[in-house]
Amino acid sequence: MPQWSLIGIFSTMESALVAEYQRLQYDPAARQPLAYMRLRRAIRNVIENGEVQVGHALPSERDLARALTLSRVTVRKAIGGLVEDGLLTQRHGAGTFVSERIVKPLSRMTSFTEDLRARGLNPRSEFFERAIGEVTPEEAMAMNLSPGTQVVRLHRLRYAGDEPLAIERSAVPLNLLPDPSLVEDSLYEALDTLGNRPRRALQRLRAVVLGPAQTRLLRLGAGSAGLNIERRSFLDDGRIVEFTCSWYRGDIYDFVAELQSD
Repeated sequence: MPQWSLIGIFSTMESALVAEYQRLQYDPAARQPLAYMRLRRAIRNVIENGEVQVGHALPSERDLARALTLSRVTVRKAIGGLVEDGLLTQRHGAGTFVSERIVKPLSRMTSFTEDLRARGLNPRSEFFERAIGEVTPEEAMAMNLSPGTQVVRLHRLRYAGDEPLAIERSAVPLNLLPDPSLVEDSLYEALDTLGNRPRRALQRLRAVVLGPAQTRLLRLGAGSAGLNIERRSFLDDGRIVEFTCSWYRGDIYDFVAELQSD
């Protein structure tokens, strides 16, 4: 890209960020008392409003600090939070970019709906099954339930707008979710209203080749790669509240984990 074009992109982006940051400073409804929180919100807003395009680089920390009269530490903290959320991606030696893929941090327990909303995307579900039934042997073993126990079973295709992203099968004990119709889009939101939102989870991820029915639903070519995720979620008292098996598109989703040494 010609140098003048890069300068034009950065100038427009910087102007949009400055304007949004200043608006939040004087917006009582925003209630963001800390500078890094205002900047974080401003960056998110200009991305969600389409003023900064997917794949574009943000101005440097130094340029943003100068334009906003902030310290580079404050700018770095705001950007770091959005990198953790998956909205931004940092490339060593290249800069910070608006994420082209959906980056799901494994260190944070959030729902599909929450992840997409945080990125300014519109989550929705197409249900194939939303019913009550007797626990299967696999579900009984995964959730430590007795044979004959009743569960709510959800089978659905998860979308961002009109783009299918994942196929999901979930089972929840009926005593924790008494009515499957309570799940309109987010299972966790429904559980939260009942005081049964999970507090921790165990997940297993595997790379898989998606089958014909899966590629058809996800609008992929035959033999496309995907990610199979099996999740068991727990309440504070140790009871398993959710057993979910999902198949995600491998061309869109990245799952990342932060590792620390002892």
